[in-house]
Amino acid sequence: MSNKYPVWYEHIHTCKQTGARLGRVHTPHGSFMTPAFMPVGTQAAVKCMSSEEVASMGAGIILSNTYHLWMRPGSELIAKAGGLHKFMNWKDGAILTDSGGFQVFSLAKPKDIVEEGVHFRSHIDGSKHLLTPEKSIQIQNDLGADIIMAFDECCAYPTEKTYASRSLERTTRWLERCIDTHKNTDTQALFGIIQGSMYDDLRKESAKQITSYDLPGYAIGGLSVGEPGELMYNLLDVTVPLMPEDKPRYLMGVGSPDYLIEGAIRGIDMFDCVLPTRLGRHGTILTNHGRVIARDSKFAEVFEAPDKECNCFVCQNYTSAYIRHLLKSKEMLGQRLCTWHNISFLLDLMEKVREAIANDRLMDFKKEFFAKFYK
Repeated sequence: MSNKYPVWYEHIHTCKQTGARLGRVHTPHGSFMTPAFMPVGTQAAVKCMSSEEVASMGAGIILSNTYHLWMRPGSELIAKAGGLHKFMNWKDGAILTDSGGFQVFSLAKPKDIVEEGVHFRSHIDGSKHLLTPEKSIQIQNDLGADIIMAFDECCAYPTEKTYASRSLERTTRWLERCIDTHKNTDTQALFGIIQGSMYDDLRKESAKQITSYDLPGYAIGGLSVGEPGELMYNLLDVTVPLMPEDKPRYLMGVGSPDYLIEGAIRGIDMFDCVLPTRLGRHGTILTNHGRVIARDSKFAEVFEAPDKECNCFVCQNYTSAYIRHLLKSKEMLGQRLCTWHNISFLLDLMEKVREAIANDRLMDFKKEFFAKFYK
């Protein structure tokens, strides 16, 4: 057990049935149990929710977005406010910021990706910017999150192998520049990101290169970008065994219930995704019996909880009929309640996953959960 880093991993138990890990990640702003799902607060807010509400659901860590906070309100302003924790009143939990790379790559053209960084135009006003590894780290140092991510190149899907190979090499070179720039090493933990697109050998090579740097944790990027689930699972099977056992393992951008369970089985500790908030804003809720479109007419006179097996605030206090009415009436409370339930559902799912790991029955839990969820 080592705590030479500001963020460190404590292993508690390995599931005898699957090899999944139960653990705890310690940060300057508290600890959280793993495997863990991180709600996404892109612009210093989890959509539709207050920080206090998200904390009340049991979230020990949330994610915010470097690109969006750089564009508005600016990282200097957030630094003046005392950092992201104070700015958004996230009092008793950790924050992870991504590097901004995924967003700028979606805005950039291939010719705009150069060794220095990525040229792009702001989605707000069309102004020109250059995001480099150095700039990404400087912004994240200003924001003050507990965990910050290296600036990497995330390939589109599909990508030719030749380009994917060049891309992973660039990601490694950019990691070196991130390490050289990172100043707050006593309060912020820099994670490296493994790339390699959909190629087993490239994933292995990237894992070898990235983990050769002594960092507090490592992430797997470039997955859940449109590829079939089985391909993602195969790449996890190839990559995760090459990651250090004494450091947190983070699978970026993954949040559907099946991916969360399958990822945990393969040894992943941390996940994030906009799925619960995006579905909630569009009136879809996650239940133990699958996804439900809450505005459907069949719920017009259903005067019971949206999910009778769920103990969240929404299911304890509101009915499907009421939520449908709110959505049909375009009342914002409808979106809020759907979002509240969805985040609670995934956080509760991860608690059940952790319990199953502790009891050496995660594979049994997977079969039980899938039998209902996909019925």
